[in-house]
Amino acid sequence: MSAEFDGRTGKQGKISQWLRGRRPKEAADDGGREALLLAAAEAGLPLAPAAHPVSGFRCSCDRVGCPTPGRHPLSFAWHTQSTTDRAQIERWARHQPQANFITATGTTHDVLDVPLEAGREALERLLAAGVEVGPVAESDDGRMLFFTLTRGTPEDEDEWWPCQLDCHPETMDEHPGLRWHCRGSYVLVPPARLPGDDGQAVHWVRGPEHPLPDPLTLLESLTDACAKYAGEDRATWPTRH
Repeated sequence: MSAEFDGRTGKQGKISQWLRGRRPKEAADDGGREALLLAAAEAGLPLAPAAHPVSGFRCSCDRVGCPTPGRHPLSFAWHTQSTTDRAQIERWARHQPQANFITATGTTHDVLDVPLEAGREALERLLAAGVEVGPVAESDDGRMLFFTLTRGTPEDEDEWWPCQLDCHPETMDEHPGLRWHCRGSYVLVPPARLPGDDGQAVHWVRGPEHPLPDPLTLLESLTDACAKYAGEDRATWPTRH
């Protein structure tokens, strides 16, 4: 279901090679899809059915100009609908065989969502250092998702921010490209298909059998990697005259 790393060996070269190499494809049959969804639910990730891409970049919701084709929940009540109940997820998966699924964040888990290259570098560093990294997914459109314990609902409202922001406005320069999906947000859960004609998907790098870590144990490595890659991107921008 997931690839195993031995971060304690310190063999960064092998880890790096694996991260940048080809991973085994997840089972494409209905049984494999259902098993992966049930494993996510058993790990405590609440799920709800989502739209799926149709004919390239169209969305199954049939909304003209859908801004997030194949990426949004089917129901406006997705937050209350999300569940870890095995029987309900089996019904959804069997009655809607093409549907993607989302997992609602901020109840049992959060997701730290970073640019793919930054995420790969941070993951390599964390594993080599022996840090307990939880489930990690890759999205073929250029993002890496780190699943963590939730921050919950802090008493101080200033201690959280909406996921629509890449970072807290006051710390924008410190956290470029980082999205912290917490209360009121969701992400696609593997296996999920992305829009396009090239078979892009969201897939596990480390599966949901890995325990969820405290997000603060990952945050420094992730923000450092994001800042590094953001700096490299800025260095390639044309100079204005």
